[in-house]
Amino acid sequence: MSVAVFLSEHGRALAASALVAVLALLIRRLRSANRATHAGSNLNRSTDFKLGAVAAASASGARDAQREPGEWIPVQFDYPRVEPETADISTVKPIPYRPFRWGEYHVTMGIRSMPSNEWIEIDQQFFDYHKIVGYRIKTRGDRAVKINDAQPGIVGSGHAAAQEFVHELAEYLSQRYPALYQAVRKEKDTSGWYGQGEIKTITIIPLQETYDLDEQDPLIVASLLTQEDYTIMIEGTDGRYYLQAGAICIPGFWRLEDKLGMPLDEIHLTGNVPHYQSKLHLSMGRFFRRLPVDKPVVRNNYSFQVVRPPAPAADTDTGADALAAVDPTELAWSRTMHGSEDGAAFERSAVIRGTLAPSNQLAHAHASPEGKDEKRERTKVPLDPQTVYLRTERQTLRRLPRTGGIVFTIRVYQTPVVQLAQEPGVPGRLASSVRGWSEEVAQYKDLFAYEDILEYLDKCHAEQVQTGFVKPDERISAYPM
Repeated sequence: MSVAVFLSEHGRALAASALVAVLALLIRRLRSANRATHAGSNLNRSTDFKLGAVAAASASGARDAQREPGEWIPVQFDYPRVEPETADISTVKPIPYRPFRWGEYHVTMGIRSMPSNEWIEIDQQFFDYHKIVGYRIKTRGDRAVKINDAQPGIVGSGHAAAQEFVHELAEYLSQRYPALYQAVRKEKDTSGWYGQGEIKTITIIPLQETYDLDEQDPLIVASLLTQEDYTIMIEGTDGRYYLQAGAICIPGFWRLEDKLGMPLDEIHLTGNVPHYQSKLHLSMGRFFRRLPVDKPVVRNNYSFQVVRPPAPAADTDTGADALAAVDPTELAWSRTMHGSEDGAAFERSAVIRGTLAPSNQLAHAHASPEGKDEKRERTKVPLDPQTVYLRTERQTLRRLPRTGGIVFTIRVYQTPVVQLAQEPGVPGRLASSVRGWSEEVAQYKDLFAYEDILEYLDKCHAEQVQTGFVKPDERISAYPM
């Protein structure tokens, strides 16, 4: 590069930075009069966005330095072009995530860069998930899907971010999976991806179900379009991120109603997340504050779930039996391990309240009147490995460019442990990982409910070694697979 070219580009960069600073100052002054009643409010998608688009000339770090907590300067951002998936979705198997390692379990954020093609994963289980989510939305309503209003002086509402999100999602899905989704765009409009018209409706082609993005609840639409749960975090005037919108239809063991409106740290602290205060609190807060729009991330985690076999003659019309007919492996809610989802005293530390099978019983844990867990006792009846599932989550985090909200996606995968035990090296690695849990992690993951599975995994590992399927000292791990 010649000196002249360098100076020319350097001059343009300085000019752009100066313009950004002026625009940022102007935006802050215009907002100051309304800050008390519109704390953390999101800018609309027209005038403010056009003004903020110029700010894309600066680095995200400079933008963050210029804005006050709870404010966001909209960013002009074109999502990287995605490659269309050409495979028939009915032939696409779920990705076999195995996010556990040999040895000690370390509590970290565990984030990795997310390739643009991999924001949302769709596979042959889509139609089963769609049926479960539809049932959950119908029966639970705003206990499963809800957008929070503004908390004056603290944080803005989640409505604008939810609306932006469903348009981003529809754009991605229609371009990534063109055989599954068909979008209809507005005419004489260029606010969609790559200068196209904004999406008005999107149709799930095999089901012939069409959703209007302007008329229907954005998070209900988002839930029915994919196999994911979603939360949207909005920055407050105190710099913390608040859960201001959520579509939580497949949580397994937590409820949206208990967490909606909470800041990030309280969500984790009230959920008794092990080592959060000592190892995750500060780093997670910084990460959320600094997350740029062009650097989405992904992480995986895992736990276990014991599922009681469904009754042979279930009443499929009402109540829990109706849910069991739609969701026999308790994907949406772990009834076997956590009892009724509607129990007034439900907490994350709730424990098994029923039998796992006629011949396999776990004793109830006893709770004090204050709701605190006391001594847990377990019968010595061996646990049937057929009732245990590995439950993994693939989570992504992505910043929305116009509102600044952070979208948290959660895709749940269930795999029978007896199936895992047939995979090369997996039973030994899984048993080693579980034994590497700290006492706090073991309590959080309810190890007492299924710890007998370790003996089964050890046996399967020994058989793999004996047959030469794996070597005795082999430590294969292609995390998170």
